[in-house]
Amino acid sequence: MKTQEFGNVWNAIEDTPQQAASQRAKADLMMEIELVIQQRGMTQAEAANMLGVTQPRVSDLIRGKINLFSLDTLLDMATTAGLNPVIKLTKPKKRHSEEKTLAA
Repeated sequence: MKTQEFGNVWNAIEDTPQQAASQRAKADLMMEIELVIQQRGMTQAEAANMLGVTQPRVSDLIRGKINLFSLDTLLDMATTAGLNPVIKLTKPKKRHSEEKTLAA
């Protein structure tokens, strides 16, 4: 059996690179929003009031129910929480064999 390596867990469990990227972004946003809630010592009810959502929605966020949130919703929540979300794009690293092909 051949061993396969992945750059992160999302690449391993999602079907496409696009799905993995979306899940990774959503997870990052959820963790940062939760960190703000924790740092401010807020209850779920207080966090819900700040974010303009219901307390069960905050519970879903804290429990990591990633599939219940869209990327747009999480961006809105992060901004409302006082964060400044930024989308950063990077090019994939070239493999050694690709560099030789390009140089030829």
